[in-house]
Amino acid sequence: MIARKHSKKRDAILDCIRSTESHPTADWIYAQLKQDIPDLSLGTVYRNLAAFKAEGVIASVGTVDGMERYDWRTDPHPHFVCTHCKAVIDVDEIDPPQELAAKVTCGSVRDCVLTFYGICNQCVSVDAQQ
Repeated sequence: MIARKHSKKRDAILDCIRSTESHPTADWIYAQLKQDIPDLSLGTVYRNLAAFKAEGVIASVGTVDGMERYDWRTDPHPHFVCTHCKAVIDVDEIDPPQELAAKVTCGSVRDCVLTFYGICNQCVSVDAQQ
C-alpha cells in the first residue's frame, strides 16, 4: 500500500463519501464539491476514488445504471438496488453467506457480493398512489 499525502481535494472527496449513505457516483461527488472547490476536476475525483479503492479505504458496490457506485463501508454486507429510482441501500439484516459457502466448498472464501434487485418501498408507495 502506498502512503499518500493528504490534500484538500483528496480529504474533501473522502469526507463526501463518508457523509452519505447513498452509495454515490463520481459525478455526484464532483457535483457536491465543485462549488466549494472550483478547480476540482472530474478526473481528480476518479483518480482519488481509484486510489481509495486500491488502498481499501472505500469499496465499489458495482455498476448501477452505467455508473460505478462507491461505499465507505468496506465490511462485507449485502445491498438492495432499486431498479426504478436506482437507489442503493445497505441490507444489514442479512449476514453475507461466506461461512456457508466455505463449508459447502471446503474452501476459503475471501469475498462475497450479495445484491438484491427490485423496487424500493418509496417507489412502491409512489406507484401505489398514482
